[in-house]
Amino acid sequence: MPLTSTRISPDWPCQVKTPGSYDWERSAAKWLRELIPARYASYPALIRHPVLLARHAHLQVQQEIRVARTALQTARAELPMLGVPESVIEHTIKLYAAEVLQLQHIARSVRAVSEALASRGAPSLTRR
Repeated sequence: MPLTSTRISPDWPCQVKTPGSYDWERSAAKWLRELIPARYASYPALIRHPVLLARHAHLQVQQEIRVARTALQTARAELPMLGVPESVIEHTIKLYAAEVLQLQHIARSVRAVSEALASRGAPSLTRR
């Protein structure tokens, strides 16, 4: 049996084991569940099929990026009307900008995990 090396993306999350290693799909599912609301993480279809979980995590992170971008784009116009001091507005803008960058990194990580799960034939995590 030839040895193969698995190249993983620089965006691969450190919480997820390397594809092909023992129990890597479970570590991927655990990490993906942390990215979605708890009520979704308990749905049987998402528990049993990590590729579905990855799809939902992707959608969730994309929505969070949209929310953070909207908050960033509207902060200067809307926060003064709420009585927020200028120093707090500046801090809030930096916070949202950092959050957008972090979410973009998470989105790339979700994409890498999704691709790895899909290339494995979307294994089911149910006990056999």
